[in-house]
Amino acid sequence: MTGSTSGGCACGGVRFEISQPTREAGYCHCTRCQKRTGGGSSVQARIDHSIGLTLLREDDLRWWRHPDGGFDKGFCGTCGSHLFSRNPEDHSQMSIRMAAFDGDPGVRPSWRTFVDYAAPWEPVPDDGLQRYAEGRPRE
Repeated sequence: MTGSTSGGCACGGVRFEISQPTREAGYCHCTRCQKRTGGGSSVQARIDHSIGLTLLREDDLRWWRHPDGGFDKGFCGTCGSHLFSRNPEDHSQMSIRMAAFDGDPGVRPSWRTFVDYAAPWEPVPDDGLQRYAEGRPRE
């Protein structure tokens, strides 16, 4: 599978490359993603140690951790673009927001997580994707 392996934020303050295209992606419907994005879900491509992430420009990269736990969120401190999430215990477990890629990342979402928390004003579509009431386990 080929796809975009570079990306960044809207203002260019954060730029990245990955060593190879991502292999899996999905939607998260948790209430934290709803608050963070202003939408009913967040869509991201998972990366891990086998897909090296290189930050080409990180001057404006900021990380935030919710006081109640969860993954750290990486965003541009200038334009506010949501870019990454990472496991605070293992930074090799990360996700890149699909819209952060410069072009088509070449992967399509195949699951939906935290569907029990889906926004009532944006129902989860009947699209045949695998669903998880809570988080999807990492393989």
